[in-house]
Amino acid sequence: MRTQLVDTSALHTAQGSARSLEAKLRASLEGEVRFDDASRALYATDASNYRQVPIGVVIPRTEEDVIRTVACCREHGAPVLARGGGTSLCGQCCNVAVVIDFSKYLNRILELDPAGRFARVQPGVVLDDLRDAAEKHGLTFGPDPSTHNHNTLGGMIGNNSCGVHSVMAGETVHNVIELEILTYDGTRMVLGAPDDAALEAIVAAGGRRGEVHARLRELRDRYADEIRRIFPKIPRRVSGYNLEALLPEKGFNVARSVVGSEGTCVIVLSAKVRLVESPRGRSLLVLGYPSVFEAADHATELMKHGPIGLEGIDDRLVADMKAVGLHPQDVKLLPEGGGWLLVEFGGKDREESHAKAREAMKALEKAGHAPTMKLFDDAKEENLIWEVRKSGLGATAHVPGKPITWEGWEDSAVPPERLGEYLRKLRALLDRYGYACDLYGHFGQGCVHTRIDFDLETRSGIATFRRFLDDAAHLVVSLGGSISGEHGDGQSKAALLPIMFGADLMRAFGEFKRIWDPGNRMNPGKVVDAYQPDENLRLGTSYDPPAVKTQFAYPDDQGDFGRALLRCVGVGECRKKSGVMCPSYHATHEEMHSTRGRAHLLHEMLQGTALKGGWRSEPVREALDLCLSCKGCKKECPVHVDMATYKAEFMARHYAGRIKPRAAYLFGYIDRWARLASHAPGFVNALTQSSLTAGIAKALGGVHSARRIPSFAAETFTTQFARRPPAASAAARVVLWPDTFNEHFHPEVALAAAEVIERHGFRVTLPREPLCCGRPLYEFGLLDEARAYLERILDALAPEIEEGVPIVVLEPACASVFHDEMTNLLPGRERARRLARQVFPFADWLAQQRPAEAHGTLAHRKAVVHAHCHHRAVLGLDGYEAMLKRAALDYELLDSGCCGMAGAFGFEREKYDVSIKCAERVLLPAVREAAQDTLVIADGFSCREQIAQCTGRRPLHLAQVLAGHLTAS
Repeated sequence: MRTQLVDTSALHTAQGSARSLEAKLRASLEGEVRFDDASRALYATDASNYRQVPIGVVIPRTEEDVIRTVACCREHGAPVLARGGGTSLCGQCCNVAVVIDFSKYLNRILELDPAGRFARVQPGVVLDDLRDAAEKHGLTFGPDPSTHNHNTLGGMIGNNSCGVHSVMAGETVHNVIELEILTYDGTRMVLGAPDDAALEAIVAAGGRRGEVHARLRELRDRYADEIRRIFPKIPRRVSGYNLEALLPEKGFNVARSVVGSEGTCVIVLSAKVRLVESPRGRSLLVLGYPSVFEAADHATELMKHGPIGLEGIDDRLVADMKAVGLHPQDVKLLPEGGGWLLVEFGGKDREESHAKAREAMKALEKAGHAPTMKLFDDAKEENLIWEVRKSGLGATAHVPGKPITWEGWEDSAVPPERLGEYLRKLRALLDRYGYACDLYGHFGQGCVHTRIDFDLETRSGIATFRRFLDDAAHLVVSLGGSISGEHGDGQSKAALLPIMFGADLMRAFGEFKRIWDPGNRMNPGKVVDAYQPDENLRLGTSYDPPAVKTQFAYPDDQGDFGRALLRCVGVGECRKKSGVMCPSYHATHEEMHSTRGRAHLLHEMLQGTALKGGWRSEPVREALDLCLSCKGCKKECPVHVDMATYKAEFMARHYAGRIKPRAAYLFGYIDRWARLASHAPGFVNALTQSSLTAGIAKALGGVHSARRIPSFAAETFTTQFARRPPAASAAARVVLWPDTFNEHFHPEVALAAAEVIERHGFRVTLPREPLCCGRPLYEFGLLDEARAYLERILDALAPEIEEGVPIVVLEPACASVFHDEMTNLLPGRERARRLARQVFPFADWLAQQRPAEAHGTLAHRKAVVHAHCHHRAVLGLDGYEAMLKRAALDYELLDSGCCGMAGAFGFEREKYDVSIKCAERVLLPAVREAAQDTLVIADGFSCREQIAQCTGRRPLHLAQVLAGHLTAS
C-alpha cells in the first residue's frame, strides 16, 4: 500500500524542494500562493472519505497565472490538481499535489449567446450563476446536481456531473461544445469535435496538438470494438474515461472525451457549453408505493410520459429526516406510501405541465393497482418536497442513535428497467454485511444514492468495507450497470474499474491518460494506476482524536467533540451565495472562512499531524475569529454543523490562563459596563460622542474609527417602566425580559413591547433583579462566566419557572441563548429545560394570542424587513411572519443573511471591512433603495445599529411598529 506523506514541508520533487517551488511561484504569479500548514490542512480533504495533505495551494487571479503555475510545477516535477468547489464525493479533489483553486477569481461568464444557445465560462463559475444569467433568456444549463448553488462548472466538467434534470438534458458531457485546455507540458489547445477533414488538417499541422489527435485516433481504432462491446448502454455511466466520445458514430468528440477525467489529463481554462430551453411551466406529481422497490419497478413506465425529472426516495430516508428534525412538516406533504416517485413535468406554461401530469395520472389509474397520487398546485409546497429529496445527505449522515454513514457506494447506476431488481439485490447484499442505509436517487435514469454505515476505523471494519465494494461492483456489473452514475471514480471506485471494463479497456484508459499526461503529474493515483479504496482514509486505523473535556454537552454527538467535528462531510453548502451561512465566506470568498473550512481546521488541529499547536493554534484562532456566530450553519448546513458552539469551545481553551483580547473585556462584559454607565449616562455619552474624546475612546476600545459608539439612554427601561401605572392585577402575567441593549440603549423598544402586551390583556412584570443572558460572553469563550449567568437566571426566575409564566424576549440573540446554549451548557438541568420551553421571542408569543385591536394605520404600509440571523436559524420565522401579516403590512422579507455587526464583531477595528461587506451584500442596498416612507424593521440591536450607522435610516423593532410608534426616538 502507498504511504501518505503527512508532512510535505520538506518534500523533494524532481528538481528541488517544496520550499523552492513556493518561492518560484511567488515570484511568478499575480495570484495567491499558500504553502503554510493551515492552507494545506484546509485542502487536505473534500466531501469524500479521503485525506491527502497537498504540497501547497495556488489561487490564480488570471489564466496566465494558471499557465505559470503549471510551468513552475513542471520545472520542479510537482503534481498538480485543479479544483473548483471541492464538493467531490470520491476523493478527486485531494492529493499530494499543488492544488489550483479556480473558485475565488476565475469565475466569470465570458459570453452568453441566447440565439446560439451557448455560453463560454471560466472554470470557477458557480452553476447557479450561469443558470440565473441564462434564465433571463428562457434558457438553462441542464445538468443540476444538488450542490448547484455552490459547485463550479470546472468541477462539473471534471466529474461529468448530472443531477435531477439530466433526464431532460443529459450529463455534463452531453452539454460541452468546446474546451480550452492546458496540458502539464504547457500546451494550450481548443478541443472540439473535428470532422474528418479538420482532423486531417490538425494532424498534418503537427506539434503537440497534432500528435495528441493522431494518437487518440489510433487509440480509438484499436479499441473501438471493445468500447462498443463493454461500455454499458445506460443513461448514467460516469465511470472510466469517456472513450465512447472518440468513436466515429459519436463524431470523434475530443472535448467530450476528457469530460469526467477528474483533472488527471488536462486543466480546463474555459468551456463553451450548451444551453437548453428552461420550461416556464413545471408541475410536480408525487406517487406513493408500498415500498421503494415497487417505486423503482414503475420508473420506466413514468418515463414514457416525458418527465423532466424523476426521483425516488424510500421510507427509511423519510424516517431519518424525522429523527433529525429535518423538514418535519414537509414530509407530511407526501402521499401515503413506503416509497415514492417525484415526477416533474415541464411545459410552456403551468397549464401545459399540469396537463401532462394529469395524463400520466389517468394512465396509471387505467393500468390498475395505481399508486397513491398527489399533484401539487402550490409552488411553495413543491419547493418543500424538492428540499426533502435534496436533503438526503443531511438526513442520513448523522442520525441520533445510529452510526455515522459514509460515501463509498454512493452513486451506482443500472438500466432503469432493472432498477427494482437491483435495489432488492443491493438491499439483500447490505443485509448480508450488516450494513444499514437509505435509498434514494435519480430513478428515471437508474441511479441510486446512499450513504452506508461503514466502519472505517478498525482493521476488520475496513477489510469488510473493501470486500463489500468488490461484491457490490460485481452485482451492479452483472445487471449491465455502472459503478458510478454521478460522482465519478476518484479513489473510492477507481480500483474497481477492472471489474466493470476488463483488462483491455483498462490498458486503453492507461494509454489515454499517457497521451495527455505521460509523466503522471496530473492528479496522480485517481482513475488509473489508482490508490485502493482503503488507502488514505480520512479516519483509518490511526484515527485517534484525544478525549476532550468539553464545556458544552454536545448531546447529538454523544458528548464527543471529535465526533461533532466529523459532522462536516465536506459538501460545501456553506459556500452558497444566499441564506445566512456563511457571512464571512460571503465577504472574503476564503475557504478558511467557510463552515467547512473551519470544521476541517478544527479536525486537523485535534489530530495534530498536518496542523500543530493544538488549542493554542493561531491559524485556527484566525479562522474562527471571523466567524460571526450567526448560527446559520446549525440550520442551513445539511448535517447541522454548529460552528458558533465550536468557536466558543475553542476560544475558551485557546485563551485559558491567558490575557484575552481587549474586546473580550470591553464587549464581553457589556452588561456590567452598561449598569455602571447608567449611573451617569450623560457623562459617559459626552466622552464617547464628543469629537474631542470619541476618537480616544474608540482607540482605547479597539473600535474602528468609522464606527459610532452607541449612546446610553438617559434613563433605563426599568426606571421608566416603574413609573407607569400598573395593569390590572387580575390579568394573566407575562415577564418581559429587559435585555442589556433594550434596557440601556433602546428603552423605547421595551416600552413599546410592554404596551402591545398589555393591549392583549396581559400584565407585564420584570425580573426582580438585573439579569443578563450572557450572549456576548460566548464570542470570547468566557464560558465559565456564561454558565454562572445562566445559573443566576435559574435561581432568580425560579418562582416564574415553577408557575409556568411566559418570559417574552425582544432581542433574538438573547432568546436563542435560552433555546440553544443554556441546555447545552447545563445538561440534565430540568429547570433549564423548563425555562427554555417558557421563553418566547416577542413575535412568537404574540402570534399565539388572539388578535388585539388594529395596529395603528399599518394596512398596506410598505416595509423592508431584516430578520436577525438567530431568529432564522434557531427560533424560526413562522411567528414573526404571522405578526407581519396580521398587521397587514406590505412587507419584503430580505434574504439578507447576517447584518455583519454581530454584537462586538462590527465594531472591532480588524473586522470592520468584513462587517461592511456582509451588510453590503443585500441589506444596506435594499435599505438605501427603499422609499423614505417605507418602514425598515429589524429586531436585533446589532442589526439596527448597522443599518443606522451605514445608511442614516432609523430602523424599528417590530414592537414599535405594532405599538404604532413609527418614528424611532
